Amino acid sequence: MQETLITQINKERLPKHIAVIMDGNGRWAKEKGQDRLYGHFHGVESVRSIVEGTAELGISYLTLYAFSTENWDRPVKEVEGLIALLVDSIRKEVPTLNKNNIRLHVIGDLSMLPDFARNELNEALEMTSTNTGLNLILALSYSSRWELTNAVKQIGLDVKAGKIDPENINQDTIQQYLATSEFPDPELMIRTSGEYRISNFLLYQLAYAELYFTNTRWPDFRKEHLYEALIDFQSRERRFGKTGQQIQEEKQLA
Repeated sequence: MQETLITQINKERLPKHIAVIMDGNGRWAKEKGQDRLYGHFHGVESVRSIVEGTAELGISYLTLYAFSTENWDRPVKEVEGLIALLVDSIRKEVPTLNKNNIRLHVIGDLSMLPDFARNELNEALEMTSTNTGLNLILALSYSSRWELTNAVKQIGLDVKAGKIDPENINQDTIQQYLATSEFPDPELMIRTSGEYRISNFLLYQLAYAELYFTNTRWPDFRKEHLYEALIDFQSRERRFGKTGQQIQEEKQLA
């Protein structure tokens, strides 16, 4: 099935940046009579599959919503288990990331992480910092409202310090203060598990992204599901507020 689907993908029209809300681990586990951590554990294999799939296609950026600021409110046992799983997974995967020339990035309020987790992350960031292939971005202890609030605070401080003239603040200014300032905006956002919302994820950056929702639970999500999302993405006409006729005319002139 994978082989058939991949032949339908136009390699010249791939999104540069894909963002994924990895949803459904808990429900997947519950359906199997297991606790939620069982689902998170099996979701790691899906991460491996999708990272590999995007890297093989030559996609430049992949952002995975790993843990939101709201997730800190979940039961203590689940939170502790998630953090331990994250640290263990990163420790084990760094050699593979380096082997495949993948660079790791993290966005989010890392001050909320325990010291051992933050230290492990920083070590992984340093060990992959010279890689030049896929940029794998983990949104960890992240929420878009946190990000935007932090950006406004920093802009305000720089205005107060005389570094910015408020009259000159524009969209580019805001973009420079976001956690994602180093990366292009996602062109495709995928959410698994049948939920139709974006859950405080990259609210500013997803302004013109194509949104793709699938009923597949995250632990079952594999390369063929990624290919299906890409085929759907390539079937859409991206207009960015223009009319379809304008887009066609621009294509003819190009």
